[in-house]
Amino acid sequence: MSNDLLKNVRKIEIKTRGLSRQIFAGEYHSAFKGRGMAFSEVREYGYGDDVRNMDWNVTARMNAPYIKVFEEERELTVVLLVDVSGSRWFGTRKKLKKDLLAEVAAVLSFSASINNDKVGALFFSDKVEKFIPPKKGRSHLLHIIREMLEYEPLSRQTDISEALRFLTNAIKKRCTAFLLSDMMDIDNMQKPRFEEALKIAVNKHDLAAIQIYDPRETSLPDVGLVRMADAETGREQWIDTSGKKVRENYARWYNNSQDNLKSVLNKYHVDHVKIATDQDYVQPLIRLFKSRA
Repeated sequence: MSNDLLKNVRKIEIKTRGLSRQIFAGEYHSAFKGRGMAFSEVREYGYGDDVRNMDWNVTARMNAPYIKVFEEERELTVVLLVDVSGSRWFGTRKKLKKDLLAEVAAVLSFSASINNDKVGALFFSDKVEKFIPPKKGRSHLLHIIREMLEYEPLSRQTDISEALRFLTNAIKKRCTAFLLSDMMDIDNMQKPRFEEALKIAVNKHDLAAIQIYDPRETSLPDVGLVRMADAETGREQWIDTSGKKVRENYARWYNNSQDNLKSVLNKYHVDHVKIATDQDYVQPLIRLFKSRA
């Protein structure tokens, strides 16, 4: 590992670990509760206890009524679905989208770790690029952060469906998954291309979406004739941004795509937040956690 990469990993760890401990640990704990009930112990039956929990074997042995006590399984498996397509290299303000992605993923990882949860990561473009199986431990979390910073994907394009299908098929036990992406995966009608895969995934796993974007993506500036390149396909095109109609059409296209995305996520009850590259991510994440508590 190069010295620069080591410094970056360490910097992210110090910042995000502190935030996880001071701010997010309690919020995370409340928001992402264990979904199952595990047997804990037996105790004598008391007035008001549910008779369906009677332990008849112990009752017969002790010649007194005993019931089984269950407690919520707190430990979760958390999987980060991280978009590593070409568009993550865009950023016009404080940081690139890929750097914000790494920091948010690190906060989620350390929050999960404090909760004693296992954390795994899946990097995707228009294919599953790399899967790091869920484990516990600081060295494992640092491995995930390091990979997020230095991993070079084989493809620059995006297909969120591939990531969701892998999640559905490969992770057998129900998990909490965070989809971290700019969500730029839409069809010609500005609708998300991954609705079908999302519909199946949410039936098996607990899914939340965190959309990372740059403010410059929301509208075109009036700067005259500009050569623009698609970060994922490499296709270049000259665009005259001085034309009011051009700027209005772009704004309409962007707003439609966002409305359609929000509509699909709401339809399948997927909690979601948007975080800009020039924005402090603490409040949006707290908002996400509180919406689930």
